[in-house]
Amino acid sequence: MKLSTRGRYALRMMLDIALHPEENSVSLKSIAERQNISVKYLEQIVTPLVKGGYLRANRGAQGGYQLNRPPEEYTVGLILRTIEGSLAPVACLEPGSEYCERQSQCVTVEVYRRIDEAIDQVVDNITLKDLVALQHEKWKTPASESTP
Repeated sequence: MKLSTRGRYALRMMLDIALHPEENSVSLKSIAERQNISVKYLEQIVTPLVKGGYLRANRGAQGGYQLNRPPEEYTVGLILRTIEGSLAPVACLEPGSEYCERQSQCVTVEVYRRIDEAIDQVVDNITLKDLVALQHEKWKTPASESTP
């Protein structure tokens, strides 16, 4: 599995919004500046997150975006699947996939199933709240101390 740029940027955008709870709305321009991502790209990413009910759009001069729920209610998996779709490493493990003619003899699917379970275990057990805490820890640690 390789995450697309859209998926990685969506996670960064959601984290950026979660890191600024004091702002009533976080503008795409401010996210773009902090994350070094173009506003045009963020505009494409924000749409499915708003349609999915994960972000609230506020219009007007002070407009921007807010999380619809507390950060602990958003998992990395939820965000990535909204943008990426299935995170399954092979098509035969994707939800709703058609029957594979090799299924009865295929042993390698067990490897892919374990990879899929490991991915789900990680992304479904890390929340935006966890990422906010990790980010605050990184900000406390000088760069020279954080590198081995």
